[in-house]
Order: sequence, then structure tokens, then C-alpha cells
Amino acid sequence: MDYSQVLSKEFGIKKEYADNIINLLDEGNTIPFIARYRKEMHGSMDDQLIREFTEKLEYYRSLNKRREEIRELINAQELLTDEISASLDNAQTLSELEDIYRPYKPKRKTRASVAKEKGLEPLAADILKQEDNFNPLAEGEKYVSEEKGVASAQEAVNGAMDIIAEQVSDNAEIRKRIRNLTNIYGVISSKASDSEKESVYQLYYDFEEPVSKIANHRILAINRGEKEGFLKVSVVTDTERNLSSICSLTVKADNASGNIVREACADAYQRLIFPSIEREIRNDLTEKADESAIKVFSVNLKQLLMQAPVKGKVVMGLDPGYRTGCKVAVVDQTGKVLDTAVIYPTHSEVKVAQSKAKMLDLIKKHNVEIISIGNGTASKETEMFAAEVIKESGRKLYYMVVNEAGASVYSASKSAAKELPDLDLTLRSAVSIARRLQDPLAELVKIEPKAIGVGQYQHDMPQKQLGESLDGVVEDCVNSVGVDLNTASPALLTRVSGLNDTVCKNIVAYREENGEFTSRSELKKVPKLGPKAFEQCAGFLRVAESKNPLDNTGVHPESYKAAKQLLTILNYSEKDFKNGSLTDIEQRLENSDINEISEKLGVGIPTIKDIAKELAKPGRDPRDELPAPMLRSDILDIKDLKEGMELKGTVRNVIDFGAFVDIGVHQDGLVHISQICDKYIKHPGEVLKVGDIVNVKILSVDPDKNRISLTMRF
Repeated sequence: MDYSQVLSKEFGIKKEYADNIINLLDEGNTIPFIARYRKEMHGSMDDQLIREFTEKLEYYRSLNKRREEIRELINAQELLTDEISASLDNAQTLSELEDIYRPYKPKRKTRASVAKEKGLEPLAADILKQEDNFNPLAEGEKYVSEEKGVASAQEAVNGAMDIIAEQVSDNAEIRKRIRNLTNIYGVISSKASDSEKESVYQLYYDFEEPVSKIANHRILAINRGEKEGFLKVSVVTDTERNLSSICSLTVKADNASGNIVREACADAYQRLIFPSIEREIRNDLTEKADESAIKVFSVNLKQLLMQAPVKGKVVMGLDPGYRTGCKVAVVDQTGKVLDTAVIYPTHSEVKVAQSKAKMLDLIKKHNVEIISIGNGTASKETEMFAAEVIKESGRKLYYMVVNEAGASVYSASKSAAKELPDLDLTLRSAVSIARRLQDPLAELVKIEPKAIGVGQYQHDMPQKQLGESLDGVVEDCVNSVGVDLNTASPALLTRVSGLNDTVCKNIVAYREENGEFTSRSELKKVPKLGPKAFEQCAGFLRVAESKNPLDNTGVHPESYKAAKQLLTILNYSEKDFKNGSLTDIEQRLENSDINEISEKLGVGIPTIKDIAKELAKPGRDPRDELPAPMLRSDILDIKDLKEGMELKGTVRNVIDFGAFVDIGVHQDGLVHISQICDKYIKHPGEVLKVGDIVNVKILSVDPDKNRISLTMRF
């Protein structure tokens, strides 16, 4: 298979670009490095597209590997023909390859294998000829044998029928036909295991939808309902149509032999073909639904990680709780812990009064500017309590509810124990919640991506596939923002292109032993960080303390010479750069002949544009250009909501059928996909992303069930 030819067509790119990406990957380059620093070689594809390209390349390579394995296995049986070889070459999917291999695959004991042991293969072959002058029963008499266990002519014919049924089942063309017919006309049907039993799956107690149209989130819901024992699920199809299609390929005559073949086809379909195709189709639907859900999870995770940080503020983190109280941590502008406490805002009046006094004292003592509240158990009560404290403080103070998913996992981890050794693990989660507001990316990378709840049915996903996809998202986010080499935690460093756990530990050890890094080139002194690792990671690491200001930009060391030459060409001095006086550099570049500059520097146009962008804003953080998170100073109760009320909210989660929006009442409201905008959209992700600030109107409220329906169409 010519991988670059196939992939260039699939991704709509030049074959030369596909060749380059494959070569770069095979040379050990990381996806972030390829996306950022080799743009000329692939036409400026983004990291997500290159990741999809990489996955497809791996799929085709494994497909090709299996193709050659099957060819060798059939050849070892001395049954490989030019026709079979051509069929293998033309197969485009794994299921097609397995269909071709099926007749040659070693089988466990089957009815057909038993019949073959009884010597009935010649009778089956004669029946398949379907000649008019052939009498199957009369011929079957010749095969009656006490020694072989054939008691009668009818038993011989039945055995031959089993052999024919297996041959029909192993026919690749027949299986392809039934698969296609079931995909086109089949229906997914779910019934209640016990219709009297109430559950969240009642919508699917008597449900049918065509295989070709069923939505991915419904497949996941049905699968879960079946797994939990509430549903019985099947694929329903037109048996007569499918049988007719099989018989059109196998039944050649309307005689005794033809009738036996027809009967064998019906047996093959009911017993062997359809159960297998049903499993296959359900697996395909689940695989497709999993891929879609993982994609949704990945997009949501990216938006959550890339939310604008709240910089330069003293933050108080509150980890809510009932019995054990609410854990409090105050951190300074850099995330350093200043103070901790435990308060009891949900206990007796005396405890509540003491809690208020303690909070007000901490706010005043440390000049707290923002309160960050975790969204878990007792979050609503804590939020109401915080709103009261803000009113009584007489200060310009705000709060925000943050996603606390994974905070408890982090607080009990080895990295948390090393980072915050003097704190009890219950207080560590409050620190994490405070820091999540200051820098969501730096804090959330410490947690396994799967533990951050911004998807749908994530616990039902293939965990390896989910983990790999989400790890890729985290890697892309970290490398697009860049990492401060002198302050980054080991957890953050491990996400940097080209660095592994060992090298990251060595970087931290070097930093602790020798003090802060004073340049990027000093990285070369770190044990086990070789030339290849340096090439891959250097551009993503920032050294603000370096004498060379380029070390605090996204300009790769390999382009330093070109960056200095560009300054000269555009009439800047290095002093201008050091003084931060290059704000108009992109405009000057636009007014110049960029092709001539590219030729002079020997550097591609995309790289020159990237260099100019970095020189304009050294140490820039792409997240600073995003809208700031929405801060609140008061809270509503769900009982305060009225139909038609207009509010502002923050998108917390985007799923296949809509989006959940935080409107400041603790319970997120649902904007159904039909209520997002006036035009038709296939997925809410086309319009909304996690962290978006949106205007919504209340459609309906059900306080008893804690349900809020919202619309953005007004």
C-alpha cells in the first residue's frame, strides 16, 4: 500500500506533504514539534489534523500487517491463488480481510467439521452441483456406515447440508451482501427486561431506530442500559430479503438438490451468518459512537484546559463538604500557599457564625480578591454562604464555581504529597481548586485526563483509546501555551514535546542543585537530554530569566539566526527587542516583500510569520486573548427562576444533544441542540465550547427534579 498516496487523498493534501509527515514521524519527531516547527513540510496543518493523520497511518499499517499475515497463513496451507491474493490486495477494511480468511481459518469443532470427519464432503459437493438427474437421498445411502457413525441416508444428507451451510457462511461475497443489506435496512430494537421497573432508560423500553440513522449517544445509552440489565437489544432486519440475496448466489436449480441448498442457506443465515453480522454491526456502531464521544470529550477537555487564567490575584479555594466541613486554602498570585483552615458553613448557627468570622479574617489578612468554589457535594450551600460573606466583607470581591473533578485523586497522589508535604490531603484539594482558577492548564495536567468530567459516557469508552486521545489533547495544549522551565512542575514538564519521565526528573534535580536555568542551551547539560530531545523540546520551554530574550519566546533555537536577521531587515535593533518595542513588527512584515525575505533568510514563509508573531509579544500566552471567565458576587436559588427570565451563563459541558450551562443556581441548565441557534447544526460543538459566556432564557424549571431547560433562541 502506498500510504502517502492513500492519505493525501483522504486528507485532501499534496502527496509531498503526506510523504514528509510520514518521514518526520518515522524519524521520531513529535506531533507538536512537527505542527509548530515544520509547517513548510506539511502546509501548516494543525496538531489535531496531524494527530488524525498519524492515527490513520497506524490503522493502515496494522491493516497491511494483517493482510500479509493472512497471505502467509493461506500460503502455508498451499491454498493461495492469484485470485485470493488479488482479493486480499483489494480489501479496504479489517472485516473484509477476515471474511476472505474465514474459510481457511482453523475452526473449533463444528457440525460441519463432524460431518467432514464422517466423510460426507463428496456428497455435499455433488448436492451443490444441483443436477436434475441427481437423487440426494439415493446417493446418501452410499455413505451409511456404522463405523463412521452415519445411521441413515437422511443423516448423510443432513451432514452434507451442515457442510454446505458452513461454506455459505464462509463465503466473503455473501457476508458482504448481508452486512450491506443490514446496514441499509436493519433496525436497532430495544425492549425492557422488566417493563414494570423504573429506570433512566424508560425512553428505550420500546424503541426502534434504523441502523443507518441512530445517533451515537443513543447507542451508548442503549449499550449501558443493556449492560445494567434494564434492556434487551437486537438488530431486526428483513429475513426474507436477506435469504433471497443469499439464494440468488447459491441456488441454481428448482430440484431436490436445489431445495437442500436452499434449506442449508436458511440454516447458515439463522445459525451462522446473521448472529455474526449482528455482533459485527453492533460493534461497528459502538466503535463509531465511542470515537464520537472521545472526540467530544477531547474538544471539551481542550476548551477547559485552555480557559483564560485569572492572573495576578490572591485566591481563596473552597473544597465544600458536609460532615467533615469545608476545606479552605489561600494562595498568592504565584499559587504559593499562604494559609489553610476548615470551616463549617452547613452546621449549627454558632458554627456558621464562626465560619463567617474565620473567612472574613482570612480575606482581610491576605487581601483575597477572588473565591474559587469546587462544584461537588455541598457546593450549593457553600456558594450561598460565600455570597453572604462577600456582602458582609464590604470589599470588591467575586467568586467562581470551578470544576473540581479529580481534585481528590490529585490530593492523594504522590506528586501532591511531594508538592505539598506539610498539608493534610483534604486541604490539598482546596489548594488545587484555588489554583485551577489561576492557571487551569498547569493544575489540571496533574490529574489523569479521564478523571476530568467533561464528556459523555466516558467510563464506558475503551479506556486505552480514551487515554491516548486525551493525553494527545493535553500535550497539544501544553505545547501551544509553552512552559516556564524554572517554575514548571514535573507533571507539566512530562507533557512537553520530546521529554519523558526520567528526563523531567533530571531537569527538576538539575534545577534544585544548580539553581534557575539561565538559558535554553543550559538544558543540554541535563543528564540523558540528548540532541534529539533538545530539538523536540527547546521551542516549547521558556526561560524568562535568560539574557537572550529569544529564550522567552516560541522561536526555536534553530531559528535564532533568522530571527536576528529579520530584525535587521525590518530596521529594528536588538535593543528595540529587549525593550519590547516590536509591537508593529507584523505590520512591517506585511508591508515588505515576504518572498524576498524568505529567500534571503533561507526560511519558509510560515516560519517567518511565526517568528514575527513571537517577537511582537515575548512570553505571550495564547490564552490571554480568550474571554475572561465569568465571576459572580451573588447567587440565585432554583426557586427564584421563572419562565422567560433572561440570564448570562458559562458553558460547562458540550455533548451530542446539547450543552449544559451554569447560570449561577448550582444546578446547570440544559440547552437542547434545537434551542442553540436558528440554523440547522449537526453538533452543538459547531457553535459552543466549554468556557463560553452565553445569554440564555429560561424555558422551563422543575425544582423537584432539579431540571432547568434553557434556550439561546430569543
